[in-house]
Amino acid sequence: MIDVHCHLNFHAFHKDVDECIQDAKQAGVSIIINVGTKLDSSEKAVALANTYENLYAIVGVHPHHADKLTLNQEARSMNQGEIATSAFGQTRNDENVILNESEGSQDSSAEPQNDNHEDWLKELEKLATSSKKVVGIGEIGLDYFQYQSNGIVDPSLQKEVFEAQIALAHTLKLPLQIHGRHAGVDILEILTHHKNLLRPENPGMFHCFAGDIEILKKALDLGFLIGFDGNITYPGLAPGETTSLSDIARVTPLERIVTETDSPFLTPIPYRGSRNTPSRVILVGEFLAKIKGISNEEMDIITTENAKKLFTIL
Repeated sequence: MIDVHCHLNFHAFHKDVDECIQDAKQAGVSIIINVGTKLDSSEKAVALANTYENLYAIVGVHPHHADKLTLNQEARSMNQGEIATSAFGQTRNDENVILNESEGSQDSSAEPQNDNHEDWLKELEKLATSSKKVVGIGEIGLDYFQYQSNGIVDPSLQKEVFEAQIALAHTLKLPLQIHGRHAGVDILEILTHHKNLLRPENPGMFHCFAGDIEILKKALDLGFLIGFDGNITYPGLAPGETTSLSDIARVTPLERIVTETDSPFLTPIPYRGSRNTPSRVILVGEFLAKIKGISNEEMDIITTENAKKLFTIL
């Protein structure tokens, strides 16, 4: 099975990243794709991909960081990557991650600085072209959810950064990995408006899909794949949502499903509340298999093929 979205490049794994990779391999995870959320974590994702044979990277700027675009070379040279505070641990459907809040001071993009548009975009392009193991641009998109730790980043600024990265992906012929929360309508409007910039086949995927059936259908109509994470095992609805992830999965065609963990977040039941790891993508696949009424082996084969085709992994 493939974990198409995780963050071994975050500070939460700085002590045991190798162990986590080996554990995932033993559990049956063949490929892990680490995803950046800003320049430094994207750089770390590329470094990990270049170090481990079964790791790949996706690079980009998350909507949370649309107002914090700074190269901050001194901090980046420390190669700390992203960190996960308990507040940010609730980013995906209020999942709680047991981590040290004091680590938040090591976030290397703390200073708002968005007057160097060309610089950050050029730097991102350099990262995306620095290794053949960079397989996409992400996680990018829009986020209108009100988090405990911060307000909503100016939507117009989020859209500007999102559209710039769509154009970059077009230039580099790479698929998109979309992050969206409470912003599905705007995301689809932007993607539809820039349909000419999307890859004709396999334009990308929606990471940790959230939304209703109508949003899902429009994403599928544009050719996107749908990512499911450990939160599909959670009972009830996430705050602000009207459709359960199980219902979303039931109507998503098998050939459009990919599996992911979003580690260290969104730990599946029965381990919810602890740090998530790529090995637990197996549990996501098993849960999806039950929903779809197929064997675990079939789900593994289908989702692995889907991911390889999307990200052109041979």
